[in-house]
Amino acid sequence: MKKEELRYFQRLAELYPNIDKASTEIINLQSILNLPKGTEHFLSDLHGEYEAFSHVLRNGSGAVRKKIDDVFRHTLSTADKRGLATLVYYPKEKMALVKKEEEDMENWYKITLYRLIEVCKTVASKYTRSKVRKALPEEYAYVIEELITEKSEVLDKEAYYDSIVNTIIDIGRAEDFIIAMSELIQRLVVDHLHILGDIYDRGPGPHFIMDKLMEYHSLDIQWGNHDVVWMGAAAGQRTCIANIVRVCARYDNLDILEDGYGINLLPLATLAMNIYEGDPCNCFKIRGSNTDEGVEMRLTMQMHKAISIIQFKLEGQLLQRRKSFQMEDRCLLHRIDYTKGTITLNGEEYPLLDTRFPTISPENPYALSDEESEVVERLRAAFLGCEKLQNHMELLLNKGGLYKVYNGNLLYHGCMPLNDDGSFREVRVYDRVYKGKALYDALEAYVRKAFYALDEKEKEKGEDILWYIWAGPNSPLFGKDKMATFERYFLAEKSTHVEHKNAYYTLLENEEVVDHILKEFGLEGDGVHIINGHVPVHQKAGESPLKCGGKVLVIDGGFSKAYQKETGIAGYTLIYNSYGLMLSAHEPFTTAEEAVQHESDIVSKRVAVRRTTVRKLVGDTDTGESLKERIAELKELLAAYRSGLIVEKK
Repeated sequence: MKKEELRYFQRLAELYPNIDKASTEIINLQSILNLPKGTEHFLSDLHGEYEAFSHVLRNGSGAVRKKIDDVFRHTLSTADKRGLATLVYYPKEKMALVKKEEEDMENWYKITLYRLIEVCKTVASKYTRSKVRKALPEEYAYVIEELITEKSEVLDKEAYYDSIVNTIIDIGRAEDFIIAMSELIQRLVVDHLHILGDIYDRGPGPHFIMDKLMEYHSLDIQWGNHDVVWMGAAAGQRTCIANIVRVCARYDNLDILEDGYGINLLPLATLAMNIYEGDPCNCFKIRGSNTDEGVEMRLTMQMHKAISIIQFKLEGQLLQRRKSFQMEDRCLLHRIDYTKGTITLNGEEYPLLDTRFPTISPENPYALSDEESEVVERLRAAFLGCEKLQNHMELLLNKGGLYKVYNGNLLYHGCMPLNDDGSFREVRVYDRVYKGKALYDALEAYVRKAFYALDEKEKEKGEDILWYIWAGPNSPLFGKDKMATFERYFLAEKSTHVEHKNAYYTLLENEEVVDHILKEFGLEGDGVHIINGHVPVHQKAGESPLKCGGKVLVIDGGFSKAYQKETGIAGYTLIYNSYGLMLSAHEPFTTAEEAVQHESDIVSKRVAVRRTTVRKLVGDTDTGESLKERIAELKELLAAYRSGLIVEKK
């Protein structure tokens, strides 16, 4: 045995100091390998829709209802199964309704507890006792473990369980216990959660989603372009700050900043009222609003315009500073003829829909006014000083990345930048050129520098790359030739609004291209997939989320209400359990109250993407490979003990 190997096994012996300990661990790990694979749950493009997200998390995209069907089959009516599922999703709310209608609550408690115990037994059966024990609520851990564990030594099992259930009811703990059991089922029905980006923007509750994810037992996050721009703002990048304030204003979501994160917008409001008083701001109407009347709405429109002008100035400054981004064509303010009220783009002159620019100096159009500079610096201080926001961004950094390879699936939010012939596009990142997986790795390294680099120049490079990932033409999270924000605000000509997608999106049905991408990330053979978000699938128009014969799954189906008219549904989610991959299309979610009242769910259709003939076990997963490696190491440790190379400690 080499010196380095001996040193490693000596360290391993500190964890397993003798033959008994090492042998027991081998037996434990080997038993885990033969358990069914845990259920993975994939969600994408949540866009701040907290209530719909919360519901899908509670029902496991139909996984809870399927477990109830598996347990009770034909012994419960469809109505009873639906009622039990609703109870699991919303135990407090459902019991409040039941108490208004049910005459014999004691009997209802008993029936319900027995049903929940049976479901709990089933969902816990694929895990070790140790893992289930860790998931149990502390105050009821012992009792629940007794109820869901088979007791071969108990002769009269019915009487044994009856005594426990009756005691729970007699001492007035039935409701608390039902809540605990329901939450345990929610917890165990999904082993691991994947979020494929765009938690933020458009919807009103991204901060609530982040709060929920902070508590989640097992997850990873693939950053979306909307997440990355928030990360940039949290790092203090001024252009990113202007972008997210503008988007919040555009969708009438400034409450996210003010109430959700405690960001003081008074300086911006004061600037907007002073500078744009009397300006109708017609180009800055609020999305989703049917009126521009009212003092509050007018102020929001003024703030919307004020921060948009600041954004265009800051973007111009950034692009003049970062020539390597090769985005000089997106510096637009110096292309305006402020006398004629026109702008020249690609040799064409276009009239502007709004020509009131009181803070822009035609001689130096990208310079902030003194008042604008003060607003930007105060916003920057507020973002950097917001503890809640920094905690949320820390979660994105700790649990997230630009891509993830997990159990034969390649997960990312946007695209692999490609040339028209399907080859990987070369992209310059500062002083080097990257393509393929190396591009993802380089960009992610710079993202982390924005938060952790000690060298100020490297830190600033990281901050600026966060904006590039948000809007750059070769960014794998954006995937378009330009972000036509200015054109959509100021130009009537629709042709100027067009954002051409990267060739990736036209080549998704090309198996050779898809296989090349998968191989780049170390995935080959049958049963490997790309799971993708970012671009909504227009099911209404007949588009399928399954591309390339099912090798690519695009699971952005319109969680955001802003997209649902186009997509015709309210999002896709994906379940990957021991039996295969199952895609769910969701109906629009109304409210939790309506879901409880009408026992409605939002899984409208489930489609089997890939079913296995043999049930997949933990041993067939990435976790299983790691366990097999540890078993092999422990067997070598046993050999070292038995040969006397390492001495046991009793």
